Amino acid sequence: MKFLDQVKIYIRSGNGGAGSVSFRREKYVAYGGPDGGDGGRGGHVTAVAVAGLNTLIDYRYKQHHKAGTGTHGMGKGRNGGAGKDCLLAVPIGTQIFAEDNETLIADFTHVGQEEILAKGGNGGFGNRQFKGASNQAPRNANPGLEGREAWVWLRLKLIADVGLVGLPNAGKSTLLSRLSRAKPKIADYPFTTLTPHLGVVTVHAQDFVMADIPGLIEGAADGAGLGHRFLGHIERCALLLHLIDATSENVVADYHTIRAELAAYDGLAGGLGGELGEGLENRQCLIALTKSDAISIEEQEAQRERIKEVCGVAPLVISAVAGSGLDGLATHLVSMLESGKEGMA
Repeated sequence: MKFLDQVKIYIRSGNGGAGSVSFRREKYVAYGGPDGGDGGRGGHVTAVAVAGLNTLIDYRYKQHHKAGTGTHGMGKGRNGGAGKDCLLAVPIGTQIFAEDNETLIADFTHVGQEEILAKGGNGGFGNRQFKGASNQAPRNANPGLEGREAWVWLRLKLIADVGLVGLPNAGKSTLLSRLSRAKPKIADYPFTTLTPHLGVVTVHAQDFVMADIPGLIEGAADGAGLGHRFLGHIERCALLLHLIDATSENVVADYHTIRAELAAYDGLAGGLGGELGEGLENRQCLIALTKSDAISIEEQEAQRERIKEVCGVAPLVISAVAGSGLDGLATHLVSMLESGKEGMA
């Protein structure tokens, strides 16, 4: 299944049914009178968050979504039925914006959450609603109100516990494939990962979700490389895992590049930082040196010291290919996630 995280669709709620003009005429009934029923309301356009979806690809091939028209009222006081609602199933983490792509309409954070995007038009009154002392035989009824139409944007931000960030080819996809059952594309050239991937990591009977996004390069916030768009998928992550290639000639420059892009994204996003109340630059972060199997122990220690001088904390040293340090990394991530939950309680 292809990944799609942003799409524009057209929605239209249903028109209300018209009221009926009818009079009761039955044999042996002494008193008749108006008995026209009311029209039914038009169908709503409703979005609902469902489990099992992680892409908006279905809306690329069907962009127009319309609800049903309400049934017209009938004689003998019969009211029309409501029009059929149009249900839009979206993944958890979907945000819906108005046509300007800035005004937030709805934000789906849990399974079962529903939001009415366009209400159906009300049904019209039948002529029995207009009966009065001075008008005992009304011959007028209301038409149903028209439904509402709009173009809206669906934007998906994957919900994960841990987000992987780093330069292209830093080993993010390899790490995700080793810690979970995810099967991201892995190759020895930059920008192998073109779309985000999710994987479930199990540590001592505890599960957490890890998200791998395409690599960042200097100037990503200005559109360089694959740009900053995919950073939105880690806005809701409680923890960032920053991977730095231990074989790099300048690990300090690599570290500053990613930190600068996170800060730049916070500026573009208005510094909201999703629902966690802080930007990506200040999000809880763990740093790890990858590809340690490709350098000597002395070189590993030298690279660790260089990172420690700029961030104040010595990074973990791992190798996803050799499998070294992965158990300690996973345990450390679980511990940080648990401590973060306690701090939010």
